[in-house]
Amino acid sequence: MADLQKRLCVGCHLSVADGYEAMGATALELDASTFAFFTRNPRGGGVRALDEDDVARLRLLMSDHGFGRLVAHAPYTMNLCSAKEETVSFARRSMAEDLAHLELLPGNYYNFHPGSHVKQGVDEGVRLICKGLNEVLVPGQATTVLLETMAGKGSEVGRSFEELARILDGVRHDELMGVCLDTCHVWDAGYDIREGLDEVLEEFDRVLGLERLKALHLNDSKNARGSHKDRHERLGEGALGLGTFRRIVGHPVLRELPMVLETPNDLEGYGREISLLRTLAADSGQER
Repeated sequence: MADLQKRLCVGCHLSVADGYEAMGATALELDASTFAFFTRNPRGGGVRALDEDDVARLRLLMSDHGFGRLVAHAPYTMNLCSAKEETVSFARRSMAEDLAHLELLPGNYYNFHPGSHVKQGVDEGVRLICKGLNEVLVPGQATTVLLETMAGKGSEVGRSFEELARILDGVRHDELMGVCLDTCHVWDAGYDIREGLDEVLEEFDRVLGLERLKALHLNDSKNARGSHKDRHERLGEGALGLGTFRRIVGHPVLRELPMVLETPNDLEGYGREISLLRTLAADSGQER
């Protein structure tokens, strides 16, 4: 049981404001073994100057303390399938720049929301997303790009496994691609991970292939299943309940994937949830 608890690769979103090494130090204080960070301002396009020595110190810290893969996150405003050409162009430039920077942190993940088609229709949205990815992906790059499962709010693309599969089918270098499953999003999209986690994973495997599943965002939901609203809640305080997360951290398909908390919390709250998840992982081992 202690081994399951120790192996769990779990963390939260951290601020890059004080630099990369500082994020690693904060993660250690929280007993995290991974973390996520925004590659640039999450609500805009600004990107901080890159200090290569600072990034190198983070790599050393991660090696010394046995961190799992990190899950960098593109800004929310980046939309590869916008109806506005300038927005699409900005998204492609930003993604290319982010991926170039992440080569200094090789072997990690870059997660992004596929985008919103803004009344153009899913077919056009998928086409534009594929076109953007085919423009920015570089054969041999060290970063795997992850499509995030979406709740289906508004005109979001990626509300179903089938829509994500259509994107992957249109990417030339699909070996550079994977999926990040967000627990709130898939629940709000209509997938019953509370009562039917195994069945949802079987559907994921049939449509996408479980080898594509690279990381998890762990969030409870404020909403009923299928609401398409995307409102995160703290673990155990929403519709999913603690039982869902106990099953996730103990599940043989999921338990060794990087897990990133995106719950409405401060650092102290994230520390409590990281500790909770490690306890749930130990409990799941006892049950087996």
